Amino acid sequence: MNLPDSDKKIYRDLDNGMISGVCAGVANYFSVEAVWVRGAAIFGLIFLSVPVLLAYVAAVVLLPRRVL
Repeated sequence: MNLPDSDKKIYRDLDNGMISGVCAGVANYFSVEAVWVRGAAIFGLIFLSVPVLLAYVAAVVLLPRRVL
């Protein structure tokens, strides 16, 4: 896994996102494919529903949208 560069910013990627772009934005930040982040989110929702759901909603509210 590649560590993010210090000048990278995390954002919601609405163009490549399925629901609100959180997973796509996180995937871009960590330079991985979005399918892996989405899989981890689904896995987390199954086993740790409340914390993962709260974190996702917080990310939707707090993360800025990607501006091209």
